[in-house]
Amino acid sequence: MRIGVLALQGAVREHVLSIEESGATAVQVKRLEDLEGLDALVLPGGESTTMRKLLDRYELLEPIRKLAEEGIPMFGTCAGLILLARNVVGQESHLGVMDVTVERNSFGRQVDSFEIDLYIVGFGESFPAVFIRAPHIVEVGKSVEVLAKHDGRIVLARDGNFLGCSFHPELTEDHRLMRYFVKLVSETTPGVVS
Repeated sequence: MRIGVLALQGAVREHVLSIEESGATAVQVKRLEDLEGLDALVLPGGESTTMRKLLDRYELLEPIRKLAEEGIPMFGTCAGLILLARNVVGQESHLGVMDVTVERNSFGRQVDSFEIDLYIVGFGESFPAVFIRAPHIVEVGKSVEVLAKHDGRIVLARDGNFLGCSFHPELTEDHRLMRYFVKLVSETTPGVVS
């Protein structure tokens, strides 16, 4: 299984490590040709406005949107969730493929960063979640499964082939969420074996 990591900004190395710890091959995506032959794509955290400018500069936005529309699974963490969202409060959407509305910087600024133990549906024991200038999901479409909330706000959800979270699972040594995504890829993509 080949999982791409959008490598324009953010915690790329940490996502690559988490993918490899989960039994898949990680591919850094910086150019259009890097998208070829991928079974899935991870959109890491960073700064969503900057990431959008870089996606436009390297002409990656439309090809990634096309892959999403073709059913390639995608996992967005923090800014990656903002990129996936169909609606973003107060601004235009980016890829607009996941049926959620998100609000940016919902949990404060960089200095307000925190880590909590989060209950995730189906995970059993709690999961360490690192929040850094995190967004949250304000609203979900009918087919979206809410997997975790913090302080009454949705912070993890699945919409078919799309998984989006407000926090940074790659900044911990717990790879269960990436393993969940790898399993999602193997279940939803014909011919892919994890």
